[in-house]
Amino acid sequence: MTNTILITGASSGIGRATARLFQSQGWNVVATMRSPEREADLSDLDRVLVARLDVTDEATVDAAVAQGLDHFGRIDVLLNNAGVGAYGPLEATPMDTVRRQFDTNVLGVLRVTKALIPHFRANRAGLIVNVSSMGGRIAFPLGALYHGTKFAVEGLSEALSFEMAAIGVRVKIVEPGMVRTDFVDRSLVFSNDERLTEYQPLVERLMASTAAGQASGSDPLAVAATILRAATDGSDQLRYVAGSDAEALLARRSAEGDADFQGSLRAMFGL
Repeated sequence: MTNTILITGASSGIGRATARLFQSQGWNVVATMRSPEREADLSDLDRVLVARLDVTDEATVDAAVAQGLDHFGRIDVLLNNAGVGAYGPLEATPMDTVRRQFDTNVLGVLRVTKALIPHFRANRAGLIVNVSSMGGRIAFPLGALYHGTKFAVEGLSEALSFEMAAIGVRVKIVEPGMVRTDFVDRSLVFSNDERLTEYQPLVERLMASTAAGQASGSDPLAVAATILRAATDGSDQLRYVAGSDAEALLARRSAEGDADFQGSLRAMFGL
């Protein structure tokens, strides 16, 4: 029987690469996105259903899940990939931006997961893969919102793994480092107020560091390959690191401990 994966945020980057990879491996793919009418390439592939899903809109979540089940009869894997990034001094960040960040990255994961749990429970099988980030285990300056959401994804995923075991469902977390995508252009919201002069040197250093990291980041297909491994290795492994930068930084964080690791970041950013 052909397995089926439902992917959120499949219009670009990691989501799009994952949809293509799973389809090439013989899977059925429900590729969901906010604006499916703009999608052409995925729609032309065999065994791919493109559906509208906005993780902040419960009605579209329910409709996309129903559409996927009606089309393929079964969903075996959920990939919670959709996300946005909000950075900048908290003092300069509007509360609407705060709400959107958590509504998308945290409540969105919970909405889509809740919509599929009854199907998984009925089948006594299923897999939930949540895309976190190396930024779900380490934090960088001016990222209180983004890292706050990714730390939340780590915690909710780990907790959920226990209760899902009671119904035969596994939960896994994929933690990419920097990835060569258009995430910065499409999904990054940077709040700043140049009148808050104390923060501006830090803003400049972070933007320079982000640009350099983006240019040397992993190919989205490499992250997709890690997601495929998580979905198919049959193990109970919880976390999967994707990208040499993530592997190096997380290993360093583990070896150095809080004081030394944070001290090195303070030095890097001139704090």
